[in-house]
Amino acid sequence: MKEKSGFFQVLGINRDDKKNLQEIAHKIGISTKSLLFYNDNGILPPSNELVIIAAFFGINQFQIMIGMGVYSQELKDLLSQRASEIAKDITVPETPKLENHKAVFRTTLGELFEGDCLSLMAGMQSNSVDLVFADPPFNLSKLYPSNMDDNVSSVEYIGWTEQWLSECIRILKPGGSLFLWNLPKWNTYFSEFLNHRLSFRHWISVDIKYSLPISSKLYPSHYSLLYYVKQEKPSVFKPDRLKMDTCPHCFKELRDYGGYKDKMNPKGINMADVWYDIPPVRHAKYKKRKDANELSIKLLDRIIEMASNEGDVIFDPFGGAGTTYLVAELKKRRWIGIELGPTEIIVDRLVNKAEELEYLNQYRDNYNKLFPDKIKKERLKRMLWTSDSFIKSEADFILEMKLV
Repeated sequence: MKEKSGFFQVLGINRDDKKNLQEIAHKIGISTKSLLFYNDNGILPPSNELVIIAAFFGINQFQIMIGMGVYSQELKDLLSQRASEIAKDITVPETPKLENHKAVFRTTLGELFEGDCLSLMAGMQSNSVDLVFADPPFNLSKLYPSNMDDNVSSVEYIGWTEQWLSECIRILKPGGSLFLWNLPKWNTYFSEFLNHRLSFRHWISVDIKYSLPISSKLYPSHYSLLYYVKQEKPSVFKPDRLKMDTCPHCFKELRDYGGYKDKMNPKGINMADVWYDIPPVRHAKYKKRKDANELSIKLLDRIIEMASNEGDVIFDPFGGAGTTYLVAELKKRRWIGIELGPTEIIVDRLVNKAEELEYLNQYRDNYNKLFPDKIKKERLKRMLWTSDSFIKSEADFILEMKLV
């Protein structure tokens, strides 16, 4: 699908008139291939070519930029100086249509709806949600059970995303956290949007190889998780601490900590913004949706644990396989969920959650301790150090302080 770009539109060029396009390319000394590339990909020509194009068509360079939706800081400053004048000619878009949604499933903690997230959010109170997690369709031409169009232009996809993000921001409480899961390509656009509406916390890279290698490109091996907070700082921020990486056979540490071993926190290592330990859900035994990607309960456990307390309200506008709602339920958070397609899989997971609770507990047994019990036991057998090796008695501590 060719992108809907304002480049040819602002220049008055008909893309299908190849003869005219070739004549223009010849006159301005810029290849037809380059002009098509700029138009079809929404790419602003480099400054030297932009000057030539603007002069040839007798227009201002800024007119081309505005037509394409590309704004430099200089252009933003100029537009802000004429905000009142410009706003008079702009029609404010209508608010999302409010529909009367009825829950298709309820628990003591949450409600699940079927339908469009925008219409559901239109009826939700402002400042009513503590945490938003969103894993939207990636616009990769996938066929979803809901039959939604997952092959639209970049302009349409970004515009739609900004719509539902705006509603998520409205319903988020001050101090509440928003997490957006997507491909790095798309999150570069969405971070620009969110930077002007929320406080940036982290761009988290989650190492999950999601495709086969691509010719002429680096192997894509991570997803992007944007983390923002409404207003200055989060109401809740309590990330888990992680275990030290050790060899599964000899149980020695994989990194040399040298003289800092005695300074290691017995509760574990600080969480970083690159996550290597989130497993993809690919095995048929654990996968709930056979025809689509599915998020690990370990990912949602980490997010919900870090940015919410028991009793807080979690909202996910794209239900998918229901992982967010399941983990919220298991962790005693209230939740609101909606899915455009069938919800039977989600309901089944919420009803039959004992097995997944066991998986979750297995994950959590390894958190907030430098060495999990099994690893600690094996290290002691091998006369390897543990956090207990450096615990000083009170008398030793007092003596050490006197010598300082």
